[in-house]
Amino acid sequence: MGARFISDRRSWLSGAGAFAFALLCVLAIALLQRSGFFDGLNIGAMSAAGQARDSSPAITSLMVAASILGDTGGRFAILAAALAILLWKGKRPDAAWLALTMAAGTLLNLGLKQIFAAPRPDLLPHLDIVHSYSFPSGHAAGNMMLFGALAMLAGRRSFYAAAGLIIALIGISRVWLGVHWPSDVMAGWVEGLGWLFLCRHWLPARRGEQQRTA
Repeated sequence: MGARFISDRRSWLSGAGAFAFALLCVLAIALLQRSGFFDGLNIGAMSAAGQARDSSPAITSLMVAASILGDTGGRFAILAAALAILLWKGKRPDAAWLALTMAAGTLLNLGLKQIFAAPRPDLLPHLDIVHSYSFPSGHAAGNMMLFGALAMLAGRRSFYAAAGLIIALIGISRVWLGVHWPSDVMAGWVEGLGWLFLCRHWLPARRGEQQRTA
């Protein structure tokens, strides 16, 4: 019992520390963005995307599809399918962990958006209808949480690789469509990754390993 308690405590402190560090990084990115530190990256990348999307309609179609996949509706559909599969396989703890991770993570992103209240970029015409604040990107954070959590439940390198590619594509699509600065996306990725590190403490498979080795 003592060894297990120490292991759980260390895991919790590690996850909490990583999450706190991620939030500090998000704050730092926000302050640097407002100071103009990222103007070269943000304006340069979005200007390049604007030039490329006019001459590459096929890539633009791919980016639109990726953005739709990563939108709230797309994430909800993927989450619902994943929960249905987990429940069908009798993995209720995994399903509960995934549902709570996504629900609380979504609220976290909405809260951060309200705190920073950053306007959307207006450098390019928007190829997506947006009504919320820009920082940190909900697409970047939400899909980091969703696909990262699914990869953690699967526990396979191939799932992590696929998740990374999808997360990157969806994040890039938001810049391509003109609705997020690259620094918005960067902050969203950091937020989502920090949240996953915190939620990893309650991952059913991880807790099972700790109990077997205690």
